[in-house]
Amino acid sequence: MANIELRVLGGGHEVGRSAIALGVSGRYLLLDYGVNFNEEDIPQFPLHIRPSLIDGVVLTHAHLDHIGAAPLIYSSMKVPTITSKLTKTLIRIMIEDFLRISGYYIPYEVNELDLLLENTIDLDLGNSIDLGNYRITLLNAGHIPGSSMALVETDACSILYTGDINSIETKLVKPVDKNVRADVVIIEATYGNTLHPPRDYVEREFINSIKEVIESGGNVLIPVFSLGRAQEVLSVIYQYMPYSNVYYDGMVRQISGILVSYPEYINMYGLLVKAVNTFNMVRSSGERRRILKERGVIIVASAGMLKGGPAQYYAKHLSSDSRNGIFLVSYQAKGTPGRRLLEYGVLNDDNKHVKAKVLWFDFSSHADYKGLIDLITNINNLHDIVVVHTNEDVGSEFVGRLRELNGGWRVHYPGNGESINITI
Repeated sequence: MANIELRVLGGGHEVGRSAIALGVSGRYLLLDYGVNFNEEDIPQFPLHIRPSLIDGVVLTHAHLDHIGAAPLIYSSMKVPTITSKLTKTLIRIMIEDFLRISGYYIPYEVNELDLLLENTIDLDLGNSIDLGNYRITLLNAGHIPGSSMALVETDACSILYTGDINSIETKLVKPVDKNVRADVVIIEATYGNTLHPPRDYVEREFINSIKEVIESGGNVLIPVFSLGRAQEVLSVIYQYMPYSNVYYDGMVRQISGILVSYPEYINMYGLLVKAVNTFNMVRSSGERRRILKERGVIIVASAGMLKGGPAQYYAKHLSSDSRNGIFLVSYQAKGTPGRRLLEYGVLNDDNKHVKAKVLWFDFSSHADYKGLIDLITNINNLHDIVVVHTNEDVGSEFVGRLRELNGGWRVHYPGNGESINITI
């Protein structure tokens, strides 16, 4: 009989700030340690855990909501961190940008980031490593390039921590690995009450909408997350419109350059390389001003929720012309400029109505309800399901559906600060 303690430090009844402490005999393995942001754009950190109790850390992928707090562990301890080779490379870029933008609110500095990376062991997907009481295997999560699930095995049981997952094939990544054997799954449920439309349908609608704007003499701005969504969008545009006049700007430039250096993590590698090399990288503010004088251009720029970056600059200049389009392709959090644009048709605090065509396309990199259930039902020997990384209402609905399925599982829905003791 095995007793596993599962302590939720972040991601309980909320999206982001993922942080799970997995405990065996008083020693812990930390599964992600991320941040999210409040409506004032101030980073919110997970609950504290004494670094002296940690045997190691697993970081599933390089989005800030899974890695943004990890350097805090290295303020007082040096413990091994496990992640994929690509994620290790991306961590520095993502956290250095985080420090540049939000440094006033961050209780660590570059020195702690350096220590994190010095103590990081990169592990190829499918490979395993022993760490204290645990054997850790990284499996493809299907979320973004380099993303992984962590299969954690102890002497008596096994736990699958999904991180963020996607169940469909995209231009960038293959679908999540299935047919895993685990006693416990800790699963994200960001879209636990949603069905995404088929991706090929979304792509066609997206391209047709771009063509309509271009053919009417307008320009299209596509605000994107710089890691993952940007490269997916560039690949889609290249597949359907390889000769279009496309510019990409912001952190998209640096991240894209890194991803093309890791072909083993990219599903349709040739497509991404052609997109990055064929389309135009914006290198200066002067070039931005020149682009805005052109007609029939497509601009792919960070940030995805229009909170900053060059996308905000382009939006300001394109929003007053009804021939133009601003096409959102990412989740728009409450209180962000992108959310205000979608809900109220305004971009700035002056409440001036946007004349440009505003559309949203579902390019989600998270599994929907069907994909989540499909993964769960393909896990062999499953006894317990722990639901995290989802808004409270969505999570409650998802948990209710799991219980209705009557799969013989024990279903848990812990909030932040709660601990679950699971006996197998």
